[in-house]
Amino acid sequence: MTMESVLLDAPQGITARLGWDPKLTVHDRRRMLARELVADQRGVDEKTVLVEREAPNQFGHHTHLIAMEGTEELPILISTASFRTATVVAISDPSIPVGLDIRDMHPDDATLHEMTRHSHLLEGSDTNALLAHWTKVQAVREADGRGVRVKADYVRLDPARHRGWVPDRRVYYEIADMSRDAWIITIAYGAFPH
Repeated sequence: MTMESVLLDAPQGITARLGWDPKLTVHDRRRMLARELVADQRGVDEKTVLVEREAPNQFGHHTHLIAMEGTEELPILISTASFRTATVVAISDPSIPVGLDIRDMHPDDATLHEMTRHSHLLEGSDTNALLAHWTKVQAVREADGRGVRVKADYVRLDPARHRGWVPDRRVYYEIADMSRDAWIITIAYGAFPH
């Protein structure tokens, strides 16, 4: 299986790729992109890298991916986001919280309604401003680790929209735009270890 993908301009210490293929499932796209990123980072053949779901330590559905080389689990955080036929995957040091969001530049009416309902932007904002705001909010929710358990309207962004946070935690996330082609892609990430 092959999939068209491109390397994204990610913040230092994070590597990310965007891939799209309507014939592949979202799970296949995530694993393929992660395997490609990990192999490139480690300088090994992709065939030597296995990407699978983390084994659950309790009942429930776990979506975290782990990378292995042989029988060794690699110390790499794999973050993913998908929208329709596109997927973005980022890898980083596991101590860095990372959140991703990807959206089509042309949202449908239902998506616009949801964004407007939960956005801090004033009604009447243009679609591009609303999309940019929404993807930043979603990326912060994902970096926070609680995802949809945090209401979108709880997320705060600084006036320049380069940093975001959830008020009940003392963690601030840098926000960067990695948009490409017809996709709005946003990454929120915590501080790098010193």
